[in-house]
Amino acid sequence: MSLLVLALIWQAAAMAVGGRLLPGPVAVAARLVTEVTRGGLLIDLAITLARVMASFVIAMAIGTALGIAMGRYRLLDRLLDGWLVLFLNVPALVTIILAYVWFGLTEAAAVAAVAVNKIPNVVVTLREGSRALDRDYLEMAEAYRLGPLKTLRHIVLPQLYPFLLAAARSGLALIWKIVLVVELLGRSNGMGFQLQVLFQLFDVTGILAYTLAFIVVVQIIEFAVLQPLEIRASRWRR
Repeated sequence: MSLLVLALIWQAAAMAVGGRLLPGPVAVAARLVTEVTRGGLLIDLAITLARVMASFVIAMAIGTALGIAMGRYRLLDRLLDGWLVLFLNVPALVTIILAYVWFGLTEAAAVAAVAVNKIPNVVVTLREGSRALDRDYLEMAEAYRLGPLKTLRHIVLPQLYPFLLAAARSGLALIWKIVLVVELLGRSNGMGFQLQVLFQLFDVTGILAYTLAFIVVVQIIEFAVLQPLEIRASRWRR
């Protein structure tokens, strides 16, 4: 129902502004179908998604490990807190430019630049989650001598699932936006590059069609992957 209301508002705005500046939803949907049929959009979408997933996996792995460690060990938290604040406030555009200048216009530099921008956010979220761990469960694990791996699997991670999912959701939202900037500045393919081309042609319909395609994919990931994981991760609380 809410999507229908959004479409009606969009159509009304398009009629008020004019189809050239703001095409209506029907025109954008038709353009999307055309681009999908031609195949170019699917190729660029696949390339961008590959970069998003590579950056996402790296950022989540490093950020989760650092976040848990900083939440559990005060000395490490004090040593790295200043670095964390620094990287949280470095603009993504600066990181991307420096990565390209230092390492060249390579795929590795593009993925690394995106991951570096996301890692601090993951660290902050998981650090707070680690600080909020129930100490009674940890003491029980020590009493029964579960060991580090079993404690992590059966005690720590179940309590951190909400924080992991929050980091994952915000991560996907942030990473795909940064990936588009990375592609716009230094890649010759992907959604960001195509959006740059469409901008130069002042093709608003094409811009909205490409944007809509990525939004659809992100929503599929949300409903098909993240929400089922959230339901499964919350079972232990019942």
